[in-house]
Amino acid sequence: MLQETVDEIATRLGASATLEDRSFQLLAYAAQSGDIDVIRRESILRRRATEEVRAYFEGYGIATARGPVRIPEDAELGVLARVCVPLRHHDVTYGYLWLLDDGSLGAGALASVSDLVAQAAASLAQEARSRQDLGRNLRELFSPDTDERFRALSQLDVQGPVTAIAVRSSLDRVAALWTLPRGVLADPGLLTQGETLVALLAPAAQAWELAGRIQAMYGTAAGVGDARADPAQAWRSWREAVQALRVAGKVPALAPVAAWSDLGVYRTLARLSPADLRELAGEIAGLAGDPELARTVESYLDRACHVQETATALGVHRQTLYYRLGKAERLVGRDLADGEDRLLVHLSLKAVRLL
Repeated sequence: MLQETVDEIATRLGASATLEDRSFQLLAYAAQSGDIDVIRRESILRRRATEEVRAYFEGYGIATARGPVRIPEDAELGVLARVCVPLRHHDVTYGYLWLLDDGSLGAGALASVSDLVAQAAASLAQEARSRQDLGRNLRELFSPDTDERFRALSQLDVQGPVTAIAVRSSLDRVAALWTLPRGVLADPGLLTQGETLVALLAPAAQAWELAGRIQAMYGTAAGVGDARADPAQAWRSWREAVQALRVAGKVPALAPVAAWSDLGVYRTLARLSPADLRELAGEIAGLAGDPELARTVESYLDRACHVQETATALGVHRQTLYYRLGKAERLVGRDLADGEDRLLVHLSLKAVRLL
């Protein structure tokens, strides 16, 4: 539908046309007519504009404009003159129509395609409403309440295996989740543990690629739960995804997308309350105040107390490592040669990361 609309607009105007959603993800484009610039070419090849391009065009006020916005040529940046037509429906902007302008796109020409512009905006709005309705069902599907879950399943056509994805994002960046592949359910505003997350339920085979894509487009970090063959158990995958997200945002080695199955010991620590984590971290309060020393001890324990491997990884002499370890033992009052003390210190260091 959108592709046909863009083709018709390009034909009527004799201009190169592309249609993007509000996050600058490419939805449809017509055959090239005349000159092309780097921005149009890269948008088509990458299927979305870069952050720099987005910021450049948003600087012209297109997000709030109620009519066409003319953007002049910028030879230094390699930008050809173009017209941006916001796709608005009931005073909400759902996307943008871009037209390369060789000087022929006057007010009359743009008015001649106003019906097609309205048609494209209405189509995007309808798809958005449809996805929002499914999103409300998704909240029930992830509920711990059994009745709510089965009520949601009765209204959704969901086939397993499925995987839940949690994405931490800024709310102004989740405009176009309705452009996700069919079969993917999304809710851009699911409140969990005091923060608003983007929630998704996807076929298990697509989950990891999709998590990376959504995180890159809208978020700072993402967590992926384990697959569930029975959609009625999707709430368990969601709980895992939220915990994995919590770890992805704190542990660089697992960022920016973390899978529940890859968390290791963090699977246990992520289940603890903040108060429990603070209590555990308090066991090494003196050590936590010295980042270099803490990193040394954690590296040593991560490598099963192998001195040479640790020294090599840290780029220090073995004697330097021994000195640091002795200093750490005195600070925390624990003996790293004792198995239980070693375990407590190791877990406490991981708890500090989650805090």
